[in-house]
Amino acid sequence: MRDTRESRLLLVLLIAIAFALITVDIRGGEDSPVDGARQAAATVFGPVEDGMSSAVDPIGNAIGAVRDSGDRHDRIAELERQNAALKAKLGSDDRNRSRVAQLDSMLKKAGAGQYGIKGAEVIGIGAAQGFSWTVTIDAGANDGLKRDMTVLNGDGLVGRVTTVGPSTATVLLANDPDFTVGTRMEKTDELGFASGQGDRPLRVQLLNGKAKVKKGDRLVTFGSQADKPFVPGVPVGEVVRVDPSGGDLTRNVFVRPYVGFTKLDVVGVVVEAPREDPRDTVLPPKPAKPKPAPTVTVTATPPGQPPADGAANGNEQ
Repeated sequence: MRDTRESRLLLVLLIAIAFALITVDIRGGEDSPVDGARQAAATVFGPVEDGMSSAVDPIGNAIGAVRDSGDRHDRIAELERQNAALKAKLGSDDRNRSRVAQLDSMLKKAGAGQYGIKGAEVIGIGAAQGFSWTVTIDAGANDGLKRDMTVLNGDGLVGRVTTVGPSTATVLLANDPDFTVGTRMEKTDELGFASGQGDRPLRVQLLNGKAKVKKGDRLVTFGSQADKPFVPGVPVGEVVRVDPSGGDLTRNVFVRPYVGFTKLDVVGVVVEAPREDPRDTVLPPKPAKPKPAPTVTVTATPPGQPPADGAANGNEQ
């Protein structure tokens, strides 16, 4: 439609009529004369609206389903988090039980040797370069630690303190190639020097080339002057191989250490040496040898021959 004077007058007239109808409808209330026209419009446009509603409802249902699915997913995720937390707690409890057992074993060792110890936890390992075997512990000068103190755990000799900071310290492990400790054989008191060989058994050079030693013999630390860096009586390990004696002044044996250097956790630093050498008292008791089972020899008697002298006759009373 062109924008002419007649069209503008028609638009103004239609607007005026619309306002008039609205006014009449509002004033008429339930008896409004426009009510019939409204019902007719509802009859015509109702089915169309219902169809549109039916078309839109599945979309609304789908949105609701997605929303519910999200809620279920959140619930599943929450349950999974709770399950993971429970597993972590159980794992933590297992670790705590392991630490308690390690601490108990270490305290028993310290009590047997009368060592005054400061407990610590391994918090780091040294770099693998240069074949260095060291660990860092969470105790230092603030805890009374000093350089060249003996370190042990519930199994035996761990190493010695080499560097001390305010709250941490570095421990050179007994299997490090630069590590050497004086040793004493159980019972025979044969002396020697044990050196680390990484993940291989310790190499012990006995001062007596004719020393009688066999597989299974055990060694402890001999101790150092003024008990530094080593206090006496700490279990070192068990002989696993003996080199043949060739008439040399010394003799080499190889010892499996009691300590597992790859799984250190709780350790103790000896801050007070024992008043007396505990000698072999800190070594664990040897396992009892199994008693040989009695054997019974049965001799079969050929048919028709009398039983041998002294043999029992099953028919006799």
